[in-house]
Amino acid sequence: MSTVHSAPDPSPQHRPARRSWVEQVMGLPVSVLARGSLAHSSRADEAVQSVYAELREVDRVFSPYRPDSAVSRLGRGELSLAQTDQVVREVADRCSWARDLTGGLFDATRPDGYWDPSGLVKGWAVERASNRLAEVADLDWCLNAGGDVVVLCPSGQPFTVGIQDPRDQGRVATAISCRSGAVAASGTAARGAHLYDPGSGRPASGSWLSISVRGPSLETADVLATAAFVAGDGWPEVLHAAPGYAGLGIATDGTLHATADWTVPTDGADR
Repeated sequence: MSTVHSAPDPSPQHRPARRSWVEQVMGLPVSVLARGSLAHSSRADEAVQSVYAELREVDRVFSPYRPDSAVSRLGRGELSLAQTDQVVREVADRCSWARDLTGGLFDATRPDGYWDPSGLVKGWAVERASNRLAEVADLDWCLNAGGDVVVLCPSGQPFTVGIQDPRDQGRVATAISCRSGAVAASGTAARGAHLYDPGSGRPASGSWLSISVRGPSLETADVLATAAFVAGDGWPEVLHAAPGYAGLGIATDGTLHATADWTVPTDGADR
């Protein structure tokens, strides 16, 4: 999980305007922070509302908890993948890409045979929705979906992204400065043992409480964080699957273990 704060400005008396929004979407809190002279403009609000509308539509289509979603109907055998909308087939292709990227450590097909793309959908959807914010290019933006973060800072002034301590969710274990890109985390602190090893079909467990990944794309960072957590002690090697990604592991004793480039800023997207 990640928390976000604006980095201190060199001249606090000239601190740019800020505005924040938060809604519960896709079963998690989704917050948006805008920073700049247009933060309180109708353009900013319209961009944010379009983000929430897009995420609500994604939830309608992909939520495994909604009986009328395409995912639920696929699970009940009421329709085939070929009969679904193009966006569902696109996500199915992205899940296949994620499985290949991670050597099978990420797999949308659960041990019970049910296709559940939730592990990919959040990062994919939030990254896609963040393009709505980028249309207001003269604002800095930070989009936080349940701890997975996308940062867009055309001003060059960073946001500070805090990495939650999995042993105490009210505490930040460490923080990094982000001018662009994404941070995603995977672990068992918030939802318990919900991750499984596709190879064995058993819940993933080991000596790590959480793995955070930063890089250009939230979708990729989210997939790599999940795969890295499943990999256990070999998690740093998983990040080599895509260029430009770095990680931080928090062990069960609370110690932090970062890859060498964890604090190196990232720019752009690799999708």
